[in-house]
This record gives sequence, structure tokens and C-alpha cells, in this order.
Amino acid sequence: MTTTLITGANKGIGYETAKQLLAAGHDVWMGARDPERGERTARELGGRFVQLDVTDDASVAAAVATVGALDVLINNAGIPGTLPSAHDLAPDSMRPMFEVNLFGLVRVTQAFLPALEKSAHPVIVNVTSGLGSLHLATDPESIASAFTPFAYGAAKAGVNMLTVQYAKALPHFRVNCVDPGFTATDFNGHQGTQTVQEGSEAAVRLAQIGPDGPTGGFFDRAGVLPW
Repeated sequence: MTTTLITGANKGIGYETAKQLLAAGHDVWMGARDPERGERTARELGGRFVQLDVTDDASVAAAVATVGALDVLINNAGIPGTLPSAHDLAPDSMRPMFEVNLFGLVRVTQAFLPALEKSAHPVIVNVTSGLGSLHLATDPESIASAFTPFAYGAAKAGVNMLTVQYAKALPHFRVNCVDPGFTATDFNGHQGTQTVQEGSEAAVRLAQIGPDGPTGGFFDRAGVLPW
């Protein structure tokens, strides 16, 4: 049985991804910061809860000890942050975004690498955003070009680059990033135009690829996305 860990799995894309992978036969660890909420949602789905705050070294180390063997890591945890104007942008306002969305991903990935190395077919899926695509951000036909999410876009662009670098450095892994698209979740006040089932499609698909599957790619539910 494939053992999978999903960070930020107590709601939204993470919750739905856990639900679909459990249905596909995965043994799913659902990571969440809040023990009460995380345990409740894991019971609802039949998954296993692990307390995991991606910004906390001790929490991540404890999660590694709890989870043990691992085949698939889905780095889903993230925060939307604020949308300051160009005149109001400041380093301090950007730090929380990078701490969760970028540095948290590195912290969790590095901590679980030894467990993943022991898997016959290790897979990493990084949940990113089209807002981190330089191509889409400058394409007037793309919805991504209509926003100026300074910190969020920069952090997700970092996730995209990290994905490429991990894929090159770990050729026996399958490492990809996925864009859920504009999905109705708490993340955007449920303003998204896609269902959470649609938004989870790419993560679910990439979590189940075999050793001959793609690596170092950027995907959404429709296929390959431009960087």
C-alpha cells in the first residue's frame, strides 16, 4: 500500500486530495496544525492524523517520527496573505508568506527525504499556483495577469523553481508541482469558479504516477502549464 502525507489536509484542496487518495487505496496521513480539527477530519475520511506545523522544526521532526515509512509527500500547506499595493510593500509583510509557502515546504521536504529515499517509487507533489508563473502573470489572456500578489506570487515562483531543482537533484524521484486553479475554498473566500473536486484533480493524478511518469513539471487539471 502506498503511504502518503499531505500537509494542510484538514480543509480545502488538502482535504479533498486526501479523500480521493484514500478512495484510491492510499494510506493517508493528514497533517494539520490544529490537533482537534485535524483529528476530526481524519476520522471523517478514515485517514490518519499527524500534528504538523510547517513553520516549526520540532513539529516537523515529531511528524517524521510518527509517520515513519513514506512513499508520497504532498506539500499543500499554504496561506494567502495580504495584497499590499506597490507603495505599501515591505519585507516584514512578506516574511510570513515565505515562511509558510516556501520555507515550510523546504523544511518538510528535507525532513522527510530519508523516509522517501527508502521508498521504491518516491513521489513529491508541490501545490503551487498559476500566480507563480512568469508566463501567465504577463499573459493578458490569463486571469493571473489581472492580479498583483507580490508576496504570494513570488513565494509560489520560488516553489516552482524548487520543484525543478529537486527533480534534477533527485532523478529517482518523481517531483512535480500542480496548480489547483481558481477553486472555491476558504483560501479565496469561496470566490473560485472551480469545485474543490476539480481543483484537486492534478494533485491526485500526480500523486499516483509510476517511476516512468513525468518529473520536474508544472501541471493543472488540463495538462502542462508554462513556467
